[in-house]
Amino acid sequence: MSVQPILTAALRTEQDVVNARQRARTLAAMLGFDRQDQTRTATAVSEIARNTVTYGRGGTMRFSLEGQGNERALAASFIDRGAGIVGLSDILEGNYVSPTGMGMGILGTRRLMDTFEIDSGPDRGTRVRFAKFLPRGRSEVDIRQLAAGLTTAMPSSLAEEVQVQNRDLLTTLADLEVARGELE
Repeated sequence: MSVQPILTAALRTEQDVVNARQRARTLAAMLGFDRQDQTRTATAVSEIARNTVTYGRGGTMRFSLEGQGNERALAASFIDRGAGIVGLSDILEGNYVSPTGMGMGILGTRRLMDTFEIDSGPDRGTRVRFAKFLPRGRSEVDIRQLAAGLTTAMPSSLAEEVQVQNRDLLTTLADLEVARGELE
């Protein structure tokens, strides 16, 4: 399988999580993903980046293009230095209940993406890799152009990112309301 790295970034702070989400959305837009897939990709990256910072004591994230021809995908990989995830099988089966009431980041990411892999264990941290297949007709991609687009894109502040997330949520809810009306 062909792997073409686009960007590697450290994940240490909440601002790094915001930057990761913004870069994921920017990459997805540059690759021609529709608005919903841009949101799915940004959400998945944000969830795993947050886990990397919060539970994994920081780590790294890498965006790459993987595959060849019409079977190419935008992939995101995360490696942390944490103690590993206790009860990973319960999480993946949907049986885990978080003390905070959330606990859906890993399972949600798996549902949002086309491929998903996770490896975690004591003293080796956690590795997560997931990918979203490129839209049809997007087999030719200039990696240098993608990387340049990411380095020139200004990271959002947390407040700006919340505004974008709210706009995405409102748009999705409006789309769902239209679909519900059509079903009725």
